[in-house]
Amino acid sequence: MQRFKSILAVLTEDSLDEVAFERAVHLARVNGAALTLVDVIDAAPGELSRLLNALSGARGGVIEEDVLAYHRDRLAAFAARARAQGVDVSEAVLQGVPFVEVIRMVLREGHDIVVKGATDAGHGRGAFKGFDMHLMRKCPCPVWMLMGQGHGKFDRVLAAVDPSPEADAGREGLDRAVLDLATSLATRDDAEIHVAHAWFLQAERALRHGRYTSGRQDEVDRMVERERQEAGGRLARLLEGYPQVPQAHRHLVKGDPGDVVAAFAEAEEMDLIVMGTVGRTGLAGFVMGNTAETILRAVTCSVIALKPEGFACPVTLDAG
Repeated sequence: MQRFKSILAVLTEDSLDEVAFERAVHLARVNGAALTLVDVIDAAPGELSRLLNALSGARGGVIEEDVLAYHRDRLAAFAARARAQGVDVSEAVLQGVPFVEVIRMVLREGHDIVVKGATDAGHGRGAFKGFDMHLMRKCPCPVWMLMGQGHGKFDRVLAAVDPSPEADAGREGLDRAVLDLATSLATRDDAEIHVAHAWFLQAERALRHGRYTSGRQDEVDRMVERERQEAGGRLARLLEGYPQVPQAHRHLVKGDPGDVVAAFAEAEEMDLIVMGTVGRTGLAGFVMGNTAETILRAVTCSVIALKPEGFACPVTLDAG
């Protein structure tokens, strides 16, 4: 069972901070992990002071310190609640570009997972906005982005995988990391575990309506069925080491993954999707596949986003 040793919870005011706090404390307790709580001021140290000096005379530095004290007090209140539950907790207020500073903290401290509530869209619901998407694209460790107030307990967990027809060790490694984490969390939450693999026949529509193949629908049907069977074989091979996934919970979903994964998760009332978000490794300028981007912009449930081994984080500790 996968264990976390160091958890970073991002508790910004414009996010579902209570949802993130509760999940982070739960994770810390069941794992015996250390918990770090952070808030982020979207201004570099001294920048707020310079701006406020222009507006309020020479008192900008004093006002900036008041702003910092306010954010420290927010975190201190959260930390006191965590300590009351026996959690080893620390706090930090970061200053700068929010996603950059959070990722730099991950790089400095070696956190195993980042937990954040999605940006608060009102009425207890969240939406993945710029800060959220940047973390899921660029953070080297898993990012758990929580959506909605009703996600204290997860009943149905979906692992979205994409076993490649080619011998792609990186892709298989990422799929196995997704499965390892999803099955571990489902076991710990006593939740149903489901696995989905989206498949489709390339150019099926063109084949069905093309000049030379439109009159040969039986042949196209056979091609589609062959593709489905091959996809099923790839999924079965991937799941050979995961007997905890029942046969009835192994889903072949027909269609482009970007179009069908989020719709499938919503139709099946999944509470959490665990998925990889990077199509290729080693490229700092190519950190999220188009498919993953499309899925994340359509989902209505919480998501854990994973990177493959060898992922090249585009953020560095060098402030320059």
